[in-house]
Amino acid sequence: MGDRTVSGKAFIDTLYEFSSIISQTDDISGVFPPLVELARKLLIFDNIVIYMDDKGELRPIFAKSVGRGRSKEADIPWGETFVEKVFESGKMAVHQDVVQGPDEDRLKVPYYIGAPLRHGRNIVGVLTMIRFGGPEYDANDRKTFTFISDHIGQLLERDVLVSTIEQIEGSQRMWEMQENFVATVSHDLRTPLGFIKGYTTTLLREDTDWDVPTYREFLGIIDDEADRLQELIDNLLDSSRLQSGTMQMNLQTVRLDVVLSDMVQRSQLRDIDINLELEIVNPGVVVKADPMRLGQVFDNLINNASKYAPGSTVIFRLEAEGQNAIIRVIDNGPGIDPEHLERIFQRFFRVPETRMSVRGSGLGLYICRKIISAHQGTIKAESELGKGTIFIITIPITVEEVLD
Repeated sequence: MGDRTVSGKAFIDTLYEFSSIISQTDDISGVFPPLVELARKLLIFDNIVIYMDDKGELRPIFAKSVGRGRSKEADIPWGETFVEKVFESGKMAVHQDVVQGPDEDRLKVPYYIGAPLRHGRNIVGVLTMIRFGGPEYDANDRKTFTFISDHIGQLLERDVLVSTIEQIEGSQRMWEMQENFVATVSHDLRTPLGFIKGYTTTLLREDTDWDVPTYREFLGIIDDEADRLQELIDNLLDSSRLQSGTMQMNLQTVRLDVVLSDMVQRSQLRDIDINLELEIVNPGVVVKADPMRLGQVFDNLINNASKYAPGSTVIFRLEAEGQNAIIRVIDNGPGIDPEHLERIFQRFFRVPETRMSVRGSGLGLYICRKIISAHQGTIKAESELGKGTIFIITIPITVEEVLD
């Protein structure tokens, strides 16, 4: 049995345990240390190294010194020349080096055993073990080493296959996302374009004379649809920039109460189907922010309320809590089903119950979260069906004390 540290049933049990770990592991990153412990019960060695081929060069992906020489790892041989010969030959080999030095220094007499690691018929690396000072590897040692190297080769091959499958699945998901993106954008673009084309064609008919009220009504519809088309294009561009991290933020010191007051005044000039109120609990709260992008967030939340909670009262409430500014956007609309609360911030997601009755790209809240995240803040939603929705925005305060 050579120089085994266990024998009989214990040896068989260790072989089984070694094989089981390899067959059951999902992640090889942490599996090598326990495998080394088991391997050393089967076969005595001082060093173990796994080399993998990296574009024609053998590089160690795992190396461990467990016996003699642990205190001199930087000075002892690791078998690079021997490993290259095993890789080139494609066969198991044993070898003994005699390095110049004192006869009593066992570190100067390394014994190597190595075997190629294969993926199918291709040799992709080498496993080697080193003993210092002997004994030589006998026939039983070689059989045990073959068992160990074959199983490690299978482990590495499975890891490559899993990685390949994950890449394929990732590519498939990417294609599906792209197809869904194209389908969603195509539908959302066709709708306003259809209105614009239809009403323009109607107005251009030569067999009908339209009266002024009808003419103005049709032009108003065309104008509204053109605005929706522009909004969709702007949202698509913004979401793409935010996703890629290329949107520039002009961060500056701003008072949130001033930004919110300007937003309310600007919104009152628009035709929105909500009653907008502003509550400043803590005036003078200062944050580092891009006022234009924050205004975009507030506008998106107002548009969202106008679409999904028409006729409701929407309150923007500003408070300071600890080191954070808290902006709550509260409406008394129909609310959102709890199962959709986190998904409403996903790109292109729209609450299923309202997809047919409310027009929108499903990008507004996604853009809100990305912009707030760029301000080192958070945004979340709380809601109860029939009682309304609260969007809670948290942004770090720039100075400890709020301004008067």
